[in-house]
Amino acid sequence: MNKRPNILFIMVDEMRGDCTGYAGHPDVKTPYLDSLAARGIVFPNAYSSCPTCVPARAILHTGLSQRHTGRVGYEDRVDWNYGCTMAGELAKAGYYTECVGKMHVHPLRNYLGFHHVELHDGCLHQYRGPGVAYGENQLVADDYFYWLKNEKGIECDVKDTGMDCNGWTARPWPYEEKYHPTNWVASRTIDFLRRRDPRQPFFLMASFVRPHAPYDAPQHYFNLYEHKNLRPPVRGDWNDEAALEKNGRIYNSCTGPSDPELIRQQQVGYYACITHVDHQIGRILLALEEHRLMEDTVIIFTSDHGEMLSDHGFNRKALPYRGSAHIPMLLSGSEKYLGKVGVTDDSLVELRDVMPTLLDLAGAPIPAHLDGESMLRGVKRTYLHGEHAFFFNRFSSQFIVTKHDKFVWLNQRAEYQYFDLDKDPYETHNAINNPQYAGRIEELRRLLAKELKDSEEGYSDGEHLIEGRTPQNCLSNAELPNC
Repeated sequence: MNKRPNILFIMVDEMRGDCTGYAGHPDVKTPYLDSLAARGIVFPNAYSSCPTCVPARAILHTGLSQRHTGRVGYEDRVDWNYGCTMAGELAKAGYYTECVGKMHVHPLRNYLGFHHVELHDGCLHQYRGPGVAYGENQLVADDYFYWLKNEKGIECDVKDTGMDCNGWTARPWPYEEKYHPTNWVASRTIDFLRRRDPRQPFFLMASFVRPHAPYDAPQHYFNLYEHKNLRPPVRGDWNDEAALEKNGRIYNSCTGPSDPELIRQQQVGYYACITHVDHQIGRILLALEEHRLMEDTVIIFTSDHGEMLSDHGFNRKALPYRGSAHIPMLLSGSEKYLGKVGVTDDSLVELRDVMPTLLDLAGAPIPAHLDGESMLRGVKRTYLHGEHAFFFNRFSSQFIVTKHDKFVWLNQRAEYQYFDLDKDPYETHNAINNPQYAGRIEELRRLLAKELKDSEEGYSDGEHLIEGRTPQNCLSNAELPNC
């Protein structure tokens, strides 16, 4: 390897692993991501082991499993006191580290090892309105919101569309495109290339909030999809149709809409946001070319988790199923840094693998306590333990996923599921009672019991799974080592 590469880390929020052209999606168009994939390494077996924003990002920034970050569910306003972070270690290695966009940490201005952050977290309910301290109120602490109000007036807000940040409604952005938060992240990322120190390698994280709701891309991107015959959501033989009927008229329900036309509108809005982000990534790539930086920059692209998008009658994330837990992952750049390009690597990878991969690229030491592995060296794991505490609707889950199958324990409901992913990649048939799989199911059950041995919640004695335990979002026995 010659001189150390610059590293551009492009992260999106809530993007499904199947929603790119290079992944073969029949409807979604992502020409710039497809270009990166063609010049890089694609990881089709990439997962988020605790698939909501806060726990997934804790895993990403620390290189630890969810059990070791102590965050096994979603909870805002809990301090991030991690002594060893991705940006911090790259800074130690001589990189200038900058993040533009979403961090979703606490406190909001916790830099987590970055030298500088230009923040936009999207709309976080816990950090808005009465009772929030001045310095923690998003309208002050979030750089995009502060900028937007300076540009457009004190009353301007992303909520002007009337849509919720966890809802399934969709409508185009009402202002000029340059004021959209997706454009803001791209513009501020490009401006960093202008003002960087050219003598120092950089680690630049461009962290987009979209395609996370609200689905509010500019009108042009809605036009690309609103007249297409879109692939319908997936349904299975285990779906809870009664829950969909009960909650499908609630604009931000976890079931998503029950009205077929509203399902279609959600798809249009979601796909529009993806292509909008893709085109803004294109702006960044063109800027790299103009600054003569492309040849010596490695680009990594991923998402914190996916989106159910009405598959199986679900909306949003936090679930163990493909739409929620399966994510995109690719590395792109020169062969002199990656060793190989234009290839697919079927290793079972996870967000915890990003930190050691970037440290490997930088020629920096990889701390021995990390749970992740460098994707440049071939990730060796044969299975992944995932989970999410989801206390308010009895859908907490534990799961084991491999390249070929998945075992799910819905621990609050004392229910089990098994999916043969080779035959049934979209998990339409629960084969838990099929005698053909009995031995395999028992093997995966024992793996899960082993992973949960000594868990704070008491989920396992090491041999058996224990029903009736109360889930927790944050564990008290989290390991927070310094590097």
